[in-house]
Amino acid sequence: MRYLAGNWSLDPFAILAVILVCWHEAGLARLARRSRPERTRQRRLRSIWFYAGLAVLLIAVESPIDYWADSYFFVHMIQHLLLMFAAPVLVVAGAPWQPLLAGLPGRLGKDATRQVMAGGWARPLRAAARFLLRPWVAVISFNLTMVFWHLPGPFDFGTRNDAAQIWLVHGSFFVTGVLFWLQFIPSVPLRIGFSRAGQAAALVLTNVQMWILAMSMSFLTSASWYSVYARVPGVTFQPLADQQLGAAILWVCGDFWAVPTMIYVVRRMLAEDGDVGSAVDRILGRGSRRHQWASRAGRP
Repeated sequence: MRYLAGNWSLDPFAILAVILVCWHEAGLARLARRSRPERTRQRRLRSIWFYAGLAVLLIAVESPIDYWADSYFFVHMIQHLLLMFAAPVLVVAGAPWQPLLAGLPGRLGKDATRQVMAGGWARPLRAAARFLLRPWVAVISFNLTMVFWHLPGPFDFGTRNDAAQIWLVHGSFFVTGVLFWLQFIPSVPLRIGFSRAGQAAALVLTNVQMWILAMSMSFLTSASWYSVYARVPGVTFQPLADQQLGAAILWVCGDFWAVPTMIYVVRRMLAEDGDVGSAVDRILGRGSRRHQWASRAGRP
């Protein structure tokens, strides 16, 4: 029990989380004054998901998970999965964007939105946002971030440097996680840019990448990748066994998030297309106009 009860920390993120909750509540109250009761109830229900996401972030970076991650790779992997999957999923499902804008003082929220959406100075910002929210950009950046920070050199650097660990490693995991899950989970007022077939392909790609990474760290190596875990005082767990356990957690927990999402996407695709054959044709592109044109052009 002492492993769970001790070694909690308090850093500025806890204060930031409290500020975000108060800011979000102020926005909800302002929106409630000019919205129908059912819309207010929907926002309140979504806020529960948002607050749960903030709670998961706090658990990942301030609980004993963060403390023991310095000694055990498998605990570090649990932390990474909370930052890449659990927290972003809950935050995206919570759709905090409108309440946070509405929570700005006075007309600042409307003025800021108008300036960002129409102001000439904000063109680079809008271009960057459009680029990052492109479905395949979000998916590829998520996968590249996951692979990069689990390579031996970047991983050791991030673990030894506290600032890099917090702002680069943890920050990139969470931000790319939010961008990734925005392509699958409705988050008012943002729209999902992926087709159902694109979502299915992206999930398969991401899951395969996680399998390859997990196998590379377990079955396809005979030594530990990370020098930071080579000689940790007081730890008798062999570094390779620790790494293999972390790889198993990555494999299993990755499936835990990807498989239910894939089932949801396939069920929605079947509901839209009516049968399995049409859904398969849609995934393979055989129902597209381009394919139909090419098929007609190739006929004698």
